[in-house]
Amino acid sequence: MNAPVETPVEYDLNDPALYLNRELTWLAFNERVLHEAEDARTPLLERVKFIAIVSANLDEFFMKRVGGLKQQLGAGVTRRTVDGRTPAQQIAECYAKVREMELRKAAIWEELVGLLAEQQIGILPYDSLDSERKAAVDDLYYRNIYPLVTPQSIDPAHPFPFISNLSLNLLVSANEGDERRNLLTRVKVPVGTGISRLLKVPGEGDWFVALEEVIAANLHRLLPGIDITACNRFRVTRNANTEGNEEQAEDLLSLIELEVRERRFAPIVRLEVGTRMDPILRGMLAAELGLDETADVFEFQTLPQQRDLFELAAVDRPDLHDTPFTPLEHPELRADQNIFHLIRNRGSLLLAHPYDSFITSVERFLREAATDPKVRAIKMTLYRTSGESKVVDYLMHAAENGKQVAVVVELKARFDEAANIRWASRLEQAGVHVTFGVVGLKTHSKVILVVRQDYSGIRRYLHIGTGNYNASTARMYSDFGLFTVDAQIGEDATELFNYLTTGYTPQRHYHKLLPSPKHLKRALMERIVRERKLHCTENPGLIQFKMNALEDVDITRALYEAARDGVRVELIIRDTCRLRPGIPGLSENVRVVSIVGRFLEHARIYYFRNGGDEEYLIGSADSMKRNLESRVEVVTPVEDVDARMQLRQTLDMQLADHRSAWEMDSEGNYTQLRPEVPEALGCQEKLIAWHKARYLASRRDRRYGKRGRRRNLR
Repeated sequence: MNAPVETPVEYDLNDPALYLNRELTWLAFNERVLHEAEDARTPLLERVKFIAIVSANLDEFFMKRVGGLKQQLGAGVTRRTVDGRTPAQQIAECYAKVREMELRKAAIWEELVGLLAEQQIGILPYDSLDSERKAAVDDLYYRNIYPLVTPQSIDPAHPFPFISNLSLNLLVSANEGDERRNLLTRVKVPVGTGISRLLKVPGEGDWFVALEEVIAANLHRLLPGIDITACNRFRVTRNANTEGNEEQAEDLLSLIELEVRERRFAPIVRLEVGTRMDPILRGMLAAELGLDETADVFEFQTLPQQRDLFELAAVDRPDLHDTPFTPLEHPELRADQNIFHLIRNRGSLLLAHPYDSFITSVERFLREAATDPKVRAIKMTLYRTSGESKVVDYLMHAAENGKQVAVVVELKARFDEAANIRWASRLEQAGVHVTFGVVGLKTHSKVILVVRQDYSGIRRYLHIGTGNYNASTARMYSDFGLFTVDAQIGEDATELFNYLTTGYTPQRHYHKLLPSPKHLKRALMERIVRERKLHCTENPGLIQFKMNALEDVDITRALYEAARDGVRVELIIRDTCRLRPGIPGLSENVRVVSIVGRFLEHARIYYFRNGGDEEYLIGSADSMKRNLESRVEVVTPVEDVDARMQLRQTLDMQLADHRSAWEMDSEGNYTQLRPEVPEALGCQEKLIAWHKARYLASRRDRRYGKRGRRRNLR
């Protein structure tokens, strides 16, 4: 008798159970980051750094994500997400996960405190200092910090003071006079005004004391004659979602300036207090700040505001840090030759940051464009940059040298609005044509277009990247950039900048570039469908995406359909991922990997096997609804053979990683992969080694080549 044939399971691709929640998967990513602080293989001070990173990330999570959910809740939104959760359910589940993470983070920190002490490093309680060291710390405080400290009474004559976002505060309880009148005073700890949170303790070792403890120990100077009964630390987080109606604004610059000011006074979404705070005071604080005491108040078990541990992680102990790495000059970008000649002769050139130096590639590109007499114009998108970057200086210098310079500055880059307003003002004063993009859309693309009068006529030189034009993050983020003189891409870039500076969209045609919001999502969907159609046993389909996040429901659904039809789908997703791999009959062909290492993975690669006619794309866009439908993003094909080989190397390395990789199961849980050899390197360390070897080989080739030419001359 024949065995019964199993009927394939039919899945409803609208079923919420098939989709993971955006907020919870982002928190899961931070659990993976937190593991780096827990992992004994991570150098000690790098473990401290990861505690600081997670703490800063959670601050941003409350400001952006929880703030947005609370706004939905306040507006009475009950609409469920694709994973079936209401705003209230998402907040409740996120709060539970954050409380778990905070407990775990506190336990890891306590372990690190002991390990640091063995290395003569740490944060000492003020009361543990001897009289000599107390006097030295007090003197430092009185001379440099005390004039900045302002006590604010809380009583009928002095209403509850304004508490600034992410500020660390002391709530001082005291008695005054014979009648023992209860007094409350708020003291803001002046961190972030050029003042370090950690004060160095004189003597051997790298010992510090927290500034708020020094302030608390010296309250008798701040509040003389007052009987202090308690001193508690607390901290607040405000909603960062204060965007106004851009389409109704007459002046976008004024609107963004107003939003930046309003953010200071935005509603508070989280209160953090110490575990020893009196419940009455805790309730009073929550009430004054408009919070639910049972839900919105979080207790810190140990040191509060642990984002400041970046200061401790910066201690100069090379033996307790990652092996030093300095970004290298790209072998094809020789400093003794004109960069435009090098790019023109090469056709296209792929940069991989932080391994390839941003300064000797992208900044050099702008620097030489600013002074090259043959350069006629420079056009650029600017989303985020840094104070130490020379990008703005070179653009200004170019304008001063008579070049036509046009820059699209994104004023709505979250938390960088004030800086971008300053950059825009400086650029305008130097004669640069500054615009702020298209109404209703953020300009997130990373493009530089240089128009040059070459020997054969006008030629367009381009840089298209996956990361911001920011010298600081270029040393910490893993990104790609493409230099190219491809004529069709150059024409496309011209169309793009005409769109960005006018906002007019009708009849814009692109040969190769895939910009959003009009083209990119449709192009990705078409390519996923194409892979399904071309898939067969003899020539199996393969889709590989590397990105920060997979959140867009349409893309996720299309990948499910491709996997169900037999296409192999391999995803390297840093944080948010809605898709569940390993579901029998649906996503058995899907693998989801997350890489967590010393650099933040930030690059975006889209690969399609395409029946053997492989296609590689890189660009600024993640597969998120906002990126594909509400932003101006740019994705470009990579056609150069060497560049494609380098992208293939990166994908293969990361998919084969067993040191820095985490793999997702069908329930959305991640397991860190373990190498057979404990000392095995992760993909980032392997890429460091590969770039070093390539750089040294190029130096040898140059040196021996010159010697050979000398011999021939003789």
